[in-house]
Amino acid sequence: MIRVALVDDQAIVRAGLARILSPADGFEVVAECADGRQAVEELPGLRPDVVLMDIRMPALDGIAATRRLRAAETPLVVLVLTTFGEDEVLWGAIEAGAAGFVLKTSSAEDLIAAVRAVAGGGAWFDPAVAPRLLERYRTVVAPAARDAARLDLLTNREQDVLRLMARGATNAEIAAALHIAEATVKTRVGSIFTKLCVRDRPAAIVFAYDHGVVTPGRTP
Repeated sequence: MIRVALVDDQAIVRAGLARILSPADGFEVVAECADGRQAVEELPGLRPDVVLMDIRMPALDGIAATRRLRAAETPLVVLVLTTFGEDEVLWGAIEAGAAGFVLKTSSAEDLIAAVRAVAGGGAWFDPAVAPRLLERYRTVVAPAARDAARLDLLTNREQDVLRLMARGATNAEIAAALHIAEATVKTRVGSIFTKLCVRDRPAAIVFAYDHGVVTPGRTP
């Protein structure tokens, strides 16, 4: 039996889900929660196999509740069930750690398949919105990941130079701070430009801030 917890602020929705996820199909509903806060307080102790999580709820929304359940000592598997197909909502659920999402307009068969998939360690993305998320991954997430990976090409000393550069230090100041020759600093700056695929100092500084090498307001 797959042990399921239902989290939705509408009792009639929870009742309908319980009828679909019946013992006859291999499911046991072990808990029902009316909001995200109740889910965060009660479900870690029950340790259901799958938490079926609504998004828009009072007290604590589904994305915040998902994030907390995933951060628990024993992370719970969360499948988001929502009427909202906006990219921001769905992407937020994925970033919070959800194993997938299914729309409330889906058939009972799809819901059953989705719960079984995530209970078995897999993922499930509703076919109605999955193409949009894949496109966002291709155009936003993957390029950002490739950019961030360029930092791994920098040596420790080059990262030190980049941090000081991002703080506005001149080559002479960087040389004094790192106890190296100014000519060496110029060589390392050129190497940084090449590895980060940037053309000049301002672009390197923007890259450093965008990727967390330095944080505004903090000292070097």
